[in-house]
Amino acid sequence: MVDMTTRLTEDGGTTAVEVRGLVKHYGPTKALDGVDLDVRRGTVLGVLGPNGAGKTTLVRVLSTLVQPDAGTARVAGFDVLKQPRQLRRVIGLTGQYASVDEKLSGRENLYMIGRLLDLPAKAARARADELLERFSLTEAAKRPAMQYSGGMRRRLDLAASMIGHPAVLYLDEPTTGLDPRTRNEVWEEVQRMVADGATVLLTTQYMEEAEQLAHELTIIDRGRIIAGGKVAELKAKVGGRTLLIRPSRSSAAPAMVAAIAEAGLDGVAGARADDSGLVSVPILSDDQLTAVVGMLGGRGFGIAHIETHLPSLDEVFLAVTGEKASAPQDAQDAQDPGSSGHAADGAAGTDQKVEVSV
Repeated sequence: MVDMTTRLTEDGGTTAVEVRGLVKHYGPTKALDGVDLDVRRGTVLGVLGPNGAGKTTLVRVLSTLVQPDAGTARVAGFDVLKQPRQLRRVIGLTGQYASVDEKLSGRENLYMIGRLLDLPAKAARARADELLERFSLTEAAKRPAMQYSGGMRRRLDLAASMIGHPAVLYLDEPTTGLDPRTRNEVWEEVQRMVADGATVLLTTQYMEEAEQLAHELTIIDRGRIIAGGKVAELKAKVGGRTLLIRPSRSSAAPAMVAAIAEAGLDGVAGARADDSGLVSVPILSDDQLTAVVGMLGGRGFGIAHIETHLPSLDEVFLAVTGEKASAPQDAQDAQDPGSSGHAADGAAGTDQKVEVSV
């Protein structure tokens, strides 16, 4: 079996996922309302949005689980509507809910997916063992999945989505419910796959996860893309930087704020001091930073500490959507429970017979 990331590279071009005018209705609700999206090959695109924004519906359309009402989408060079069979063989999907065969062992689950993806028996066993080790499941490899904890099932489900070295991997809230150590293991595996050439579309409401993994972010709300770009770009759009100054004497903070206001520095306004004596000054450029610090030094103010602060992703999310990030649960998910499609034709309903014994 050819590594699917190699196939995508050979296709040329820089776009792994291309979406234009995507629309999906559920009754009167527009889950997707004219979505345009591009994901660069070999990168992670983080998709953020409030509950019910349309994130999971987008993933389902791009993985051929749901047909759109309008628009087009191409993934790894394949048309989502016209070439679903070919597309399923080059993608991996982990939905919001772990979907494994509870009667099979962890190793048998992974081996089965590998065989459905046409991996030779020896290669399927080797890949299964490799992923069991990476996700700390080796000791439980022979136990039926029904005996796994929720976190263990989640890790097994993630491993299954990666078994065939997919060219494009969809991760829909992949680390929900995982402990910090396991979450870090998932992040490391995602980064390893991207380094090997895979492309990842990640939906998440964990801002730390988005900052850790995503090269670019897209924010979706009410079925529409409302913001996008690199993390630093989004932060700059929301409000630029804040200069934080700690005076040598906290009692000098009010006088420092008054001095900044009186100086009339170009574009510098809104300085304030908190109860601890920390002075914050909104700035837009390095020139403004230099001007503020230079003016304060010239007026004899002692400065104990200086730093700059960008808005957090939580602040960006709140500013753009008007809502705080919350626990993952897309509204459509409740109507259409998640299932982890592992990109195998056999799993998609073809008449393929697989021997699961390992």
